[in-house]
Amino acid sequence: MDRDLEIPLSGNLREYSLPKIMVSLNRRRATGTLEVSTNLFTKKVFFVSGDAVFAASTCEDDRLGEIMLKAGKINLEQYEKSVELLKKTNKRQGAILVELGYIAPKDLFWGVKHQVKEIIMSLFLLEDGEYKFIPDKVPDDEVITLKMSLGQLLYEGVKRINNWTRIQREMPAMDTILVLSNDPMSLFQDVALSADEKEILSLIDGKRTVKDILNISKIGSFRALKTLYLLYSLGILVEKKEESVDKPPVEEMFSEESLDSNVQTFIDEVEELYNKIDSLSAYELLNVKPGTDNKLIKKNYYQLAKRYHPDKYYMLEIEGLKEKLTHIFDAITKAYESIITNASEEQTANLDIQEKEEPPESDEIKAFIQFKRGVNEYKEGNYWAAVDAFRWATRLDPKNPKYWSHLSIALTKVPQRLKQAEEALLEAIKLDPFNSNYYATLGQIYMKAGLKKRARRQFERALKIDPSNRKALRGLKALEQEERF
Repeated sequence: MDRDLEIPLSGNLREYSLPKIMVSLNRRRATGTLEVSTNLFTKKVFFVSGDAVFAASTCEDDRLGEIMLKAGKINLEQYEKSVELLKKTNKRQGAILVELGYIAPKDLFWGVKHQVKEIIMSLFLLEDGEYKFIPDKVPDDEVITLKMSLGQLLYEGVKRINNWTRIQREMPAMDTILVLSNDPMSLFQDVALSADEKEILSLIDGKRTVKDILNISKIGSFRALKTLYLLYSLGILVEKKEESVDKPPVEEMFSEESLDSNVQTFIDEVEELYNKIDSLSAYELLNVKPGTDNKLIKKNYYQLAKRYHPDKYYMLEIEGLKEKLTHIFDAITKAYESIITNASEEQTANLDIQEKEEPPESDEIKAFIQFKRGVNEYKEGNYWAAVDAFRWATRLDPKNPKYWSHLSIALTKVPQRLKQAEEALLEAIKLDPFNSNYYATLGQIYMKAGLKKRARRQFERALKIDPSNRKALRGLKALEQEERF
């Protein structure tokens, strides 16, 4: 699914909400550690094959003793005694509580699972914080793991968010029409919606806007918005496009008749591919040749990923099928990543040959490739993808003002991102303080934000450097016309 792969493995929660990050990791079947850091603490969620299995935190309120105390499993005296022994022995607090007889082993098991869940739940309340995903880094000494579907985990996490402004900011505009996704990879069948929430889902008809649904909802506008937010974050709901065809009801997608007629053929297909997949090269698996255009490679990858994604065949309760599909899906993803990486290296080599100069640093080449990707995505109207590409360019080559400028322009096309657009452009100005276009563009950002005095100052600064700057001249003219009225 395109929008999942657009989410980078590091960034800020202001840009990418936690539900979308976690869904993206689940779709990628990722194994590793998601770290979320603020000025006060760092919290980690450990993923295995896309499922959240454990969590840890440096926040004192997330310690097991505090969790058990708040849950009423121990009293204050018992808590203080366990802390005292913890400092002396350096043992785990849970083991100390059991040894002292304050809790039973089953209470410890409950406590650790509750602790893990509460750490993850607390992350849903964060609106700001740096995140990064570290592949293949998971603890190997934890025997108590969270056995909870990601869909249900997100469901409970979203329920704790009580900030209307935040949810509205992370949702499409109120006049947007939402429809059920046509992508089976987006179906989280294990989300236990209440009857009221299922009613919200029934209001999705391909004609009503978000605002329409909130207005006619029987459960209240805020609960309805939270339900839409959950379904949108999971990818169950997507924005309707003019050329899109409305999705048939879920039960029609997986009717008994269609399953009966095709199930054995599909099982045989999976068995055959599973038996030979380890002997296939990346190119053979994706049915492409070296040098094939990236668009075709991407197209083939998505077709295969949708075909063999384990979540698509949740209704087929056949022993070993999910494991085989997971193995096939992982192999397809690794093949795609391998081919794209090789293509980037070949492109880098071609650049070196064409320029016939001393090759620049590898990060500079990678930054240039990301920059070109951003330009192409922007031209196609894929502004989120453009922001992602330009941001990677600034990380790889942070002293190039052009990358910061393009990042700023792309951010202005994304809702609720003017502040970040301003910050990016100020960075460009810091690196190139005599570029009149940068000041003129900053003036446009301030105009869009309704900050007319600031906009005027930036236009005037641009004209001091270049009196003929058309962008600045048009900006001042627009301000003058507004002042007349």
